[in-house]
Amino acid sequence: MILVVDLCYRDGSLSRDEFVGPVERFLRKTGAPFCTRHYTAVGAPEVEAADAVILCGTALLDTGFAEHPERFRWLLAFERPVLGISSGMRALAAAFGAAAEPCCEIGMTDVEVLAPDPLFAGEEGFLAYELHEYAVQVPDTFIPLAASDRCVQAIRYRSLPLYGLLFHPEARNEWIIERFLGLAKAAQ
Repeated sequence: MILVVDLCYRDGSLSRDEFVGPVERFLRKTGAPFCTRHYTAVGAPEVEAADAVILCGTALLDTGFAEHPERFRWLLAFERPVLGISSGMRALAAAFGAAAEPCCEIGMTDVEVLAPDPLFAGEEGFLAYELHEYAVQVPDTFIPLAASDRCVQAIRYRSLPLYGLLFHPEARNEWIIERFLGLAKAAQ
């Protein structure tokens, strides 16, 4: 089961339709079993039952999740696949002690692949949809996988399938989510 985590400012917010809904629709289309929880409602039962996690993005000014990094400490011990999208990348990186820094990108951006990884296999670069005001400083335990001309766009934990993407693959690059699901299935 994939645990989809809604990072929007409140459960059931209008932003949910824009940032969580597309991920849920994609998972339904692929037949992947999932359950969605707001980040304030994620507890041990959901984490223990999850084969993988997708941390969804939020609207630009929706940063309430960042005020509660303790709610994401469970990621430190979660050794199954994680895909943090935009704000989800920020939550993932913060759980490992990384700070965020201002970096606003809105719209289509050229992304260059920096390091080989199954998530981007066969790709040297691609166009991605951006909607963020912050980038993350790459934690020491992560490696940068892709970048735009302004900041790091993708990271992976050095020894585990924990990924962060600053761009929104659910909007333009669903093939990345499909590859992530393949990694999650292989890890079971």
